Amino acid sequence: MQSQSEKRGIWGSEARTQEKAFIIRQIRFLEVKVLPSFVVLGNWTDQGIQNVSDAPKRIKETHSMVEDAGGKMQLFYTLGKYDFVMVVEVPSDDDMMAILLCLGTMGNIRTRTMKAWTESEGAKIITAPHP
Repeated sequence: MQSQSEKRGIWGSEARTQEKAFIIRQIRFLEVKVLPSFVVLGNWTDQGIQNVSDAPKRIKETHSMVEDAGGKMQLFYTLGKYDFVMVVEVPSDDDMMAILLCLGTMGNIRTRTMKAWTESEGAKIITAPHP
């Protein structure tokens, strides 16, 4: 003869099982994947500045490349040592490298790229036990 807990199964009653399945679906829905972040410092090349009026079109193409890779970006025009700064989030370092190589081959910009961590990501790394 089966015990009462064996009859209910591992999750308990059928209603309880459905409730737990719903909660699991909700948790999966709420999970947010944090994408790696990059700060890209950029300058126009001679070719890029000669064709600066085409820059908005090129930036739209850059947005498309980033979005196609599953990411997002923000661009800021700047005064000073750099002509623009992009903050980019993409799924992997490889995606960022591929996008930057593609942009570089167009000959309009030169970039310096830094991988970045959010404050909370950095704090987690800093406070973790070190090997």
